[in-house]
Amino acid sequence: MSETFWSFPQIDPVIFSVGPLAVRWYGVMYLVGFVFAMWMANRRAMKPGSGWTKDEVSDVLFYGFLGVIIGGRMGYVIFYQTSQFLDNPLYLLKIWEGGMSFHGGLLGVIVAMLWFAKKTNRRFFAVADFIAPLIPVGLGAGRFGNFINGELWGRVTDGPWGMVFPGAGPDPRHPSQLYEFALEGVVLFIMLYFYSNKPRPLGAISGLFLLGYGTFRFTIEFAREPDAHLGLLTLGLSMGQLLSLPMMIAGLIFMVWAYKQPAVSAKA
Repeated sequence: MSETFWSFPQIDPVIFSVGPLAVRWYGVMYLVGFVFAMWMANRRAMKPGSGWTKDEVSDVLFYGFLGVIIGGRMGYVIFYQTSQFLDNPLYLLKIWEGGMSFHGGLLGVIVAMLWFAKKTNRRFFAVADFIAPLIPVGLGAGRFGNFINGELWGRVTDGPWGMVFPGAGPDPRHPSQLYEFALEGVVLFIMLYFYSNKPRPLGAISGLFLLGYGTFRFTIEFAREPDAHLGLLTLGLSMGQLLSLPMMIAGLIFMVWAYKQPAVSAKA
């Protein structure tokens, strides 16, 4: 192992506390993502011909937020803690113990968008294309929250970028949370922002989101430490990679399908 590595910055996960109540950086990161999504969605809704009102933006983001929380928790329990859930189904409700899954949250958001599309007589992809560019900032903020918490660290590395995380042993590891912050947050946001600034075929923006996130997550998982109780699964892949493969395939299919359609969607 190289003796040159970065020290983990000792950032207190708790910003401040009042009695038993504590404000944590991780929770603030979720708030940052939601506030940014609200701001960007209202900004896009104000463009001529967007077809969206501020009330509709508030509604779809509220339903989407519920989808993230409910789906994220259910996905974590089902995908990553199956045995514990089967032993004690009430474990699903123990949200104070932590545990959220992006892939579960995505499924929750999809259900919310399907419901909203039906309620407002919109096509599903018209809603999904509007929502997709709003997501990466929240993803990036969440990953930065993981980094502050010193959790979800990477695999052992002898590279000079390695970092020793508290509770992860003496060996330097990939700061994979920062890789995810950069690719799933910053880069994916830039891709979707500029791609959605021009009219695209219905479903193309959603397809790019799925393909982009799935590809970034699948790649970064090679540097991320697999969950201890699961390890590497089929073909030596992690659970995160197995869940990202369908996203990549679906994203590619959606984009190919979108560009074969004659109709072109509005920017929103």
